[in-house]
Amino acid sequence: MLPKELIKRIRKIEISTRRVVSNLLAGQYHSVFKGQGMSFAEVRPYQPGDEIRFIDWNVTARMNETFIKVFAEERELTVILLVDVSASKNFGSQEKTKAEVAAEAAAQIAFSAIANNDRIGLILFSDRVEKVIPPKKGRKHVLRLVSEILSFSPQGRLTDLSVGLDYVTRLAKHQAVTFLISDFQGSGHEDSLKRIGRRHDLIPVVISDPMEEVFPNLGLVYLEDPESQKRILIDSGDIQMRNRWTQFIQLKKNERLQLFRKLELDSIELRSDQDYAVALARFFKIRAQRRAA
Repeated sequence: MLPKELIKRIRKIEISTRRVVSNLLAGQYHSVFKGQGMSFAEVRPYQPGDEIRFIDWNVTARMNETFIKVFAEERELTVILLVDVSASKNFGSQEKTKAEVAAEAAAQIAFSAIANNDRIGLILFSDRVEKVIPPKKGRKHVLRLVSEILSFSPQGRLTDLSVGLDYVTRLAKHQAVTFLISDFQGSGHEDSLKRIGRRHDLIPVVISDPMEEVFPNLGLVYLEDPESQKRILIDSGDIQMRNRWTQFIQLKKNERLQLFRKLELDSIELRSDQDYAVALARFFKIRAQRRAA
């Protein structure tokens, strides 16, 4: 039995997400993610300009009139939410933590998927694979995924993106659309990104908090790494220290974006102080326009 507070949070996410999906995301999602092939739909009389290679000669012989085969796109996709649940996701200087942003963004993607009759699965990982829910369809299934993301208590505290990425091939035997949702605090995952990106449509979704980018003047403060739990005392009143912090964070961001470009991965940047539904819609729109060009 789920706690009442968690049920209320899940219900609130469902209501807000359904509105966003119906108004903003569903059409964009459909145009971005193509089906896995074409299947026979029907035959109809031949019209000038039709491809002669699609003529159905058996029907043509029976009807004494030329008929052509019509094919439809097989829309059903498998979508995998690969969600980082390491300790660093519990940080949040805004109304929501990075973990809550990840859950709501995952919900928006999941409801977009089922609105297009796609199957969706979930892999939760830290420095190990924590939980796996195989792909299915339907509202109840999506609500279960959101509940797991919000309430799951991982055994591991550290981040190892390679562990989660390498498990994708075990869950999805055929090509899948894989959303890797993480704050990307780990390192050493380039080979895994490259390997999964060759086989699946891999989309990194980077979750960040504004305080991680611009450190405020709070005087003497202790900083604790949520993953290693190491603490250091810093003087945040030192403007040079704050500038070095900003430069370091910007450097890491640039390195990450360069890696995505090198591997030809389309990525999404979501900040906890911004409307991430708009960011998702913008990503879908830009990707659709590029693929149509």
